Amino acid sequence: MLYFIVSTLLFILGIIIIHWVHNQYHMDIVVAPAPPPADAPLVSVCIPARNEETNIRRCVEAVLHQDYPNFEVVVLDDRSTDATLTLLKEIASRDSRLLPVSGSDLPKGWAGKPHALYQAAKVARGEWLCFVDADTFLEPYALSSVFARAKEQNADLFTVITNQIFVTFWERVIMPLVMTALTVGFSPRKVNDPKRVDAISNGQFIFIKRHVYDAFGGHESVKDKIAEDQAIAHQVKSKGYRLILADGMQVMSTRMYTSFAGIWEGWTKNIYLGLSIHPGLLLLGAFGALLGILAAIFLPLWIILGLIWLGNGGEIFAIAVTGEGLLVAAYLIFIRVRAAGYFHIPAWYALTTPLGAGIFSAMILASAWKVLSGQGVTWRGRIYK
Repeated sequence: MLYFIVSTLLFILGIIIIHWVHNQYHMDIVVAPAPPPADAPLVSVCIPARNEETNIRRCVEAVLHQDYPNFEVVVLDDRSTDATLTLLKEIASRDSRLLPVSGSDLPKGWAGKPHALYQAAKVARGEWLCFVDADTFLEPYALSSVFARAKEQNADLFTVITNQIFVTFWERVIMPLVMTALTVGFSPRKVNDPKRVDAISNGQFIFIKRHVYDAFGGHESVKDKIAEDQAIAHQVKSKGYRLILADGMQVMSTRMYTSFAGIWEGWTKNIYLGLSIHPGLLLLGAFGALLGILAAIFLPLWIILGLIWLGNGGEIFAIAVTGEGLLVAAYLIFIRVRAAGYFHIPAWYALTTPLGAGIFSAMILASAWKVLSGQGVTWRGRIYK
């Protein structure tokens, strides 16, 4: 009876937590495809590129194919050691709207990406600055659509969640769970509420008025921040400007990482930054790690122990305990099948949830250890502490 009572309480708690975690994504502002505007101020698309030979051609050519009638493209080559700059010069020879800029050495006190974007912004001439990561690919109507929505929302900084591209096994196992976790940590409704201090932007795509950018000091004001996108958002909102976070999945896509090593390095870096900037998030990180461990280890163990008890004469109570464990697992798999459809991956990847949850927990724990031990992280060949 005691085992049954404990199992029933865990069953109720498990269903509630699974439902709550998977229902935190409330994106009320959606960027839908829109026609080119009649009144089109100059937009400067600024792209930082450090060893991006794999992505840079696709990224830049997608921007150059925009139907927005008035834009320029500034790509800051951040001391790349691969063919990035060569590819940029080749594209620029065919399209004068592209300006490749060779970046200077990283000064003391600066993080890499803020310095690259600072240099790009100095060259840019537009009334709007559009910061785009090299692994982000715009649909031909993206700039027109974003401009229309930003104007409608009276936004000073307009940023979006992009559609995520998952191709390899490890991307499909780990990344959807990470994306789900992000919806718990950052509420779009709170970010878009001018009365709240919550502020975040997605560095994959930031669309900001030039005079606003200059008013708070631009990237120079966040020069030592690796998570420069979050820092920029805080600057904008704290100064009383209008910050909008929207759903941009219809107009652009991003492929963040292509391998297990890339996912591990990238997300331990991102989690590390979140935990180091806001130490209170260590508690949220611990909660996330606990949920991952429960999904990876405890849930399968719950079912196995129930079956063992049933095989040893547990009868009705053993059946009930096993059934509750199976129902929680079935509900989790059902929810993850829906998530798989959302991320455009095969439904059977829902069955890899315990594996992905275990790896995600390990990333959280590794990041927390890097914060507490002062080890710092390595990113793009540079060490940050």
